[in-house]
Amino acid sequence: MTQYDAIKVFEHNRIRSAWDNETETWYYSIVDVVGILTDQPDVQRASNYWRVLKSRLIQEGCETVTNCNRLKLPAQDGKRRMTDVADAEMLLRIIQSIPSPKAEPLKQWLAEVGRERLEEIEDPELAISRALFTYRKKGYSESWINQRLKSIEVRKDLTDEWEQRGIKHGFEYATLTDIISKAWSGMTTREYKDLKGLHKENLRDNMSNLELILNMLAEATTTELSKERNPQGFQESAQIARKGGEIAGETRKEIEAQTGKPICTPEHGCLPLTESNDKVIEP
Repeated sequence: MTQYDAIKVFEHNRIRSAWDNETETWYYSIVDVVGILTDQPDVQRASNYWRVLKSRLIQEGCETVTNCNRLKLPAQDGKRRMTDVADAEMLLRIIQSIPSPKAEPLKQWLAEVGRERLEEIEDPELAISRALFTYRKKGYSESWINQRLKSIEVRKDLTDEWEQRGIKHGFEYATLTDIISKAWSGMTTREYKDLKGLHKENLRDNMSNLELILNMLAEATTTELSKERNPQGFQESAQIARKGGEIAGETRKEIEAQTGKPICTPEHGCLPLTESNDKVIEP
């Protein structure tokens, strides 16, 4: 595990955290979160509270807590000590079991998210409406939002094609995506994220219009080539993915030669919030 530490702040309280670069996951110190939500006066009291809570959750059959991770994090004495940590999903599950006024807003938010998810299952169009609202609220331009929605459609066409060719979800999808990305941008997805200083954030949500367009061109070209050439298995699909990416890569190089500017940059596609953005009506 490639790990680096960071400090998150919640209501002026410090929460130790660690980023796992391999799984692209943030892990948070459970003791720190429990201590804040239950107003424990010191680390020892927070540790005792977590020990009792953890035991109760395990007795209740909570597999999430049973599979709790442990990482070395900086302690108060400056030394790195093994500490129980949780990813976001596990942390939210633990918070649900904490009887605290400070935890109540998070519990209400979880209930709201659950309600919205059930609504979206019944009416998938709601998910699109909420995505539009979120992008506008974050300050994205309408032209960028249109490109982003189109990129989702293009990506779906590609993954549908891969599924028909017997490509396996997960590792093989990620590998083919990296091949396409490397061929058109010169970087794998992880390297591209590093360029933009991203961790868990979505790479495409931080692309400019041109970056999105070229990424769509690479994926759409790969889809069409796959339909025409009818590849059998992963290796043949990988060759087509590289070719699709290279075609978009040549376009990138031509644009850069004409403009004298690089297209793939550390800059993000998100614009600052404006007054008009704040007045967007939520669906």
